[in-house]
Amino acid sequence: MAHLLGAEALHLEFPTRVVFDSVSVGIQEGDRIGIVGRNGDGKSTLLKLLADRIQPDGGKVTRRRGVRVGMLDQADTLDPELTVKQAIVGDMDDHDWASDAKIRDVVNGLAGDLEWTDKIGDLSGGQQRRVALAALLIGDDDIIMLDEPTNHLDVEGIAWLAGHLNSRWSKNQGGLVVVTHDRWFLDAVCQTTWEVHDRVLDPFEGGYAAYILQRVERDRQSAAIESKRQNLMRKELAWLRRGAPARTAKPKFRIEAATQLIEDEPPVRNPVELSQLATARLGKDVVDLLDVGVTFGDKEVLRDIEWRIAPGERTGILGVNGAGKSTLLNLVAGSLEPTSGKVKRGKTVKIATLSQRLAELDEHQNDRVREVVARQKSSYVSGGKEMTPSQLLERLGFTTTQLQTPVKDLSGGQRRRLQLLLILLDEPNVLILDEPTNDLDTDMLAAMEDLLDTWPGTLLVVSHDRYLLERVTDQQYAVWDGGLRHLPGGVDQYLELRSNSLKGSAPATLSSTTDAAANGSSSSSASASSGLSLGGADRRSAEKEVQGITRKIQKLEQSMKKVDAELAAHDQGDYEGLGVITAKRQALAAEVDALEERWLELSEVLEA
Repeated sequence: MAHLLGAEALHLEFPTRVVFDSVSVGIQEGDRIGIVGRNGDGKSTLLKLLADRIQPDGGKVTRRRGVRVGMLDQADTLDPELTVKQAIVGDMDDHDWASDAKIRDVVNGLAGDLEWTDKIGDLSGGQQRRVALAALLIGDDDIIMLDEPTNHLDVEGIAWLAGHLNSRWSKNQGGLVVVTHDRWFLDAVCQTTWEVHDRVLDPFEGGYAAYILQRVERDRQSAAIESKRQNLMRKELAWLRRGAPARTAKPKFRIEAATQLIEDEPPVRNPVELSQLATARLGKDVVDLLDVGVTFGDKEVLRDIEWRIAPGERTGILGVNGAGKSTLLNLVAGSLEPTSGKVKRGKTVKIATLSQRLAELDEHQNDRVREVVARQKSSYVSGGKEMTPSQLLERLGFTTTQLQTPVKDLSGGQRRRLQLLLILLDEPNVLILDEPTNDLDTDMLAAMEDLLDTWPGTLLVVSHDRYLLERVTDQQYAVWDGGLRHLPGGVDQYLELRSNSLKGSAPATLSSTTDAAANGSSSSSASASSGLSLGGADRRSAEKEVQGITRKIQKLEQSMKKVDAELAAHDQGDYEGLGVITAKRQALAAEVDALEERWLELSEVLEA
């Protein structure tokens, strides 16, 4: 493979610390590289060095003659006076850019919900970010560098971006370097992983999953070496403590040797081991949404929602932006009253929400981290062991120095961890997480998932992070056309449903513009037929069957929840009884699967 770009012995210092010390890397044709590491260790800085955005204090970056490098930086901003069209395609005529399949794909994939004539300054931060990404991707750069490209993209947008990058170049062409905390995305697009840590860079083959396997093996070997070193240290230190009579010139040599061993001890790289915190007891009834609807003015957001949340239920919520996910969670949390129907809550229910706003920290901006936690409780019992606030914070990744840091000076990831800790220490039994992955690196995400894996309460999660959603929840629902739809097939089923719903119609303004320009006409082309249509009577019959299937599925899901509750309450030592209940649940699940397959078949025909 031909060489595209290289960095040799890079050294970079900030006023308070050394960021990189003699880092050398290379990018070849066909490389697809993901960069991971803790927040603050230099991932984005490395990207800027390679893209020639900043200059190193030592070493150099070289690139092959004629190689074009494009970069999406988190700090990149667009001219607020430009229109969406000007920002993405510049002054190109409609028939020129719309006749290019790659540009059409990028425009529809990232800006399909935006008006072509909207000004950049009138867009939200997330919309501006998508426009900037689209403007980069329509170019012909040999190397593309992306810093957190999945921010502000939903599950569909992330899947589209992965597909675009995988098909953008042939196998041995182009180079991609991406910094992201989205582990599903890393696995989907990357063939090499660079881990940035402690002023160095370690390369690993494969995407995120392969990187974790190799890192575990590396840590295992390091642990074996460290165990031998610790044994030697114990012998040395025991010898040193034998008493004053032996302390002559010869023991002095031994003291220096022991000190050297201690100095060589490697720092702990994964200090997060938080055991299950005490959780208030949940009764049989948690939260029931009964025939609930929500209307804002003339807009109906939710209708006919029937959702009985069970104790210990772990559910992920999917849906496009604006579908009503936050409205649904607000109903559960009690911060919003329904327009129709009613919401019932169990007497022992204690709900807490990890919001995107970090509101729990507003009143503590000038307090130090240690003080904030100590003010809430003086001690905690975790895993049967009493712990001080400082010990608990250290196990959540806070260093001794950071415990004295004012809350206002914490990084985004540190504030997020502190917010989660304060919420859990209040001992809720229903936890709602609204985009919990913001500002967290992959190590901290793994730590959060490990904590949530052992948390015994009811968990409801809204997140665009597919990896986290599939890891910590047992089932997924979609807020779909105002209703709540169960997804036995998980995220894959949701993406398939969304794809099918968009077939045969332009999903947004830009899609219609694209079709018209590509055809050299001011009118959009007629949608293609799927090859199967229904007459009036047949259509009405199919619509009635769809409605009937929906009602049957809802009833079956309620029955499954009752069986789940029965299973949870049953004597765990009665294996025969447990087997009978499990068989009953499997039969109900099989019936739901069959009905959903039929629903999909009918829906595709009705949409044709």
